[in-house]
Parts: sequence; C-alpha cells; structure tokens
Amino acid sequence: MTVYPCVKVNLGLNVLRKRPDGFHDIETLFVPSGEYHDVLEIVSGDDWSRTSAALFSKYGVPGQDSQRIAGVCSGPLVQAISGDGKLMITIARKEGVDWNPLDDLCAKAYRLLDKDFGLPPVKIFLEKLSPVGAGLGGGSADAAYTLRELNRLFSLGLDDAAMASYASRLGSDCAFFVYGKPMFGEGRGEILSDFPLPVLESFDLKIIAPEGISVSTADAYRGICPGIPSVALREVLSMPVQDWKSLLVNDFERTVFALHPELAAIKQSLYDSGAIYASMSGSGSALFALYEKSGQ
Repeated sequence: MTVYPCVKVNLGLNVLRKRPDGFHDIETLFVPSGEYHDVLEIVSGDDWSRTSAALFSKYGVPGQDSQRIAGVCSGPLVQAISGDGKLMITIARKEGVDWNPLDDLCAKAYRLLDKDFGLPPVKIFLEKLSPVGAGLGGGSADAAYTLRELNRLFSLGLDDAAMASYASRLGSDCAFFVYGKPMFGEGRGEILSDFPLPVLESFDLKIIAPEGISVSTADAYRGICPGIPSVALREVLSMPVQDWKSLLVNDFERTVFALHPELAAIKQSLYDSGAIYASMSGSGSALFALYEKSGQ
C-alpha cells in the first residue's frame, strides 16, 4: 500500500520557556496540509514493490556501493541495507539525497518498533517531494506514517495514542502526524489536544517554500527570548481570522527574518496579494497565507 505523508503549518508558535533538559516549552496549533506530500511504500521483505520501478525509471538505479555501504554515495536515489539485513531503504529526491538512508526518520521508526515487536524484514521506498529544512515537518510526517504503516502491515494493534507515544520519541512534532487533523501542541510539541477550527474551511491555504533557503532549528532558537504572550494562543485562535494579523505570531520570525530578510519580504508580498493572514511555518523557511474563498 502506498501512502502520501502530508506537511503541516503552525498557526501561532509561542516559545514560552527553556526547560532544564535543554528543550523549550512551546504552544502552537498544528494544521495539516496536502499542498506538499511525500510518497511512501513499505513492503515485507519477501513482497514486491509497486513503486520501485517508477522510482528507478525517474531517478536512475543506485550504484552497487550505495546499496552495500550506507552513507557512501549520494545522489537523486540512494539505497542502503542495515547490518542485520532486516531493513532495506530506498530514498529518491530530485535535489539529491545527501544523508545516510539508515539515519532517516523512516529507518529510525522501523528500528523503534522492531525493538519492541521483533518485526519481520521490510523494504521502505520513500520519494521526497516535500521541502527539506522548511519548517513543514515533512521528515516527521514520514516517520509517523511509517509507524502507521508498520502497525497496519503487521497487525501490531497499536491505537493512535500508542503510536503517538512512539512518534514523540522520534521528534517533537512527529506525534501530530499520527492524527492528521488540527491539534494544539504543548510541551516540546508532543503534548497534543483536539482543537477543531471550522473557520479554516472558509479559507484557502497557500504555502511558499523558497528555494535555496534552509533554516536549522538551532539557528532559529539562537537569540529567542522566551516569554508568556499577553494574550493566550487559544484565545487568539478563537478570534476572527481578520484579527490574527496583529495577534497571532510565530516567535521564530524575529530571529529567522534577521538572518534572511528576503523571507520578511515574501511575507509582506503575501499580504499585498490579498492574504487575510500570513506567517512563517515552524522555524522556517516556508511561509503560508490564508485567502478568503470566493463567495464567502
């Protein structure tokens, strides 16, 4: 079965305080978006893939070294096999894959469940179509969807809460992607609660991921001054969308826009084009805007 991990945007992102463990407490509303997605297929070790032929035709066949030695080769399509032979992972990306496939979050998700359940061997095929390093959570989505697919494929019997618990060990926003609906995130982002926001149905969401700009989370946090906002995020989200421009903020914009002023210019251009609300997503560099649907 082939699935399509989506991305997310953050409606508001307040960095509240630094924690003793070195992380930060935040509050944000995660909202899923299908404007970008990856393509993920997982098959048991003795099954055949429905996507591999298309990937090899589109991206080329990996060299023999990249199949045997993880991390040696890079290119538009890379492949690696774990030392125990239980996991073969293939990753394709037009812009190139320059990371060790066995370090990908999909591989880590497999190892996490394998440790507790002794999973059979699998083959993972991932086509990366969503932007990397853009604050859209594409890698986290891949990990969460891997957990979901392994749970389904091998009938592990994990409910959403159990899968979210595993996902939170892989990344702060991974758990959100288990649910696939707007969720209010607290703690590191892994403490989630339902937060329906039907008003969003009246707006079109547009995402812009500028090419050539990748923002590291460490750089985004550098210079952040944590603090409690004067108006709680839940209260701001309950206000009309037309009021969000001055009240619904992403605390990372101050530090990231200082490093990349062109992002601030893109945000302004979204307002100039008629957006009701515009913001950076996560720690950047992607931006998004809400436009009122015609006839509303």
